[in-house]
Amino acid sequence: MTVKETAEYLRIPLPTVYYLVQRGQLPAIQIGGRWRVKKDALDRDVLRNEEQGQPTVLVVDDDEAVQTMFKLFLKKAGFSRLVVGSGKEALAALNKQKFELCFLDLQLPDITGDEIYAVAKEKYPEMPVVIVTGYPDSEMMNNILKHGPVTMLKKPLKVEDLEETLRHLGRKAHSKAA
Repeated sequence: MTVKETAEYLRIPLPTVYYLVQRGQLPAIQIGGRWRVKKDALDRDVLRNEEQGQPTVLVVDDDEAVQTMFKLFLKKAGFSRLVVGSGKEALAALNKQKFELCFLDLQLPDITGDEIYAVAKEKYPEMPVVIVTGYPDSEMMNNILKHGPVTMLKKPLKVEDLEETLRHLGRKAHSKAA
């Protein structure tokens, strides 16, 4: 892949890709003065290696305020995180890497939350999926409950609810702030 394609694939700024390639942190070769990134090696070595470090959490929510809250909370709690705003992005992320935990909004602009839940549970049956919704009595929630019991957080979210949920799921926050 070109450097530009790699930036889009990883959803990081183009200068960051150049920086990582030049320091050997991304699998790439130089052909005629241009960098080419090896997609298969990137998927295998870089994206999969994340699970050896910090636990990685997938957050699927189209509300920017909720996304910001999750980014700040999970960073402070010591989690690596990927925050996406659509069902399509969520499915792409689930195909790229394994996550230790997923927070999933039911009302998304393109694909319903219950459809994403079904795919996530089929692919990673052991991964806890926490439903985040303002519509706990919806048909989508009923479809999810057919798979078994789930943890649900009602919007509007509070940081205390997130902390309690992590404790409940046995996930320790690796908080850097003592």
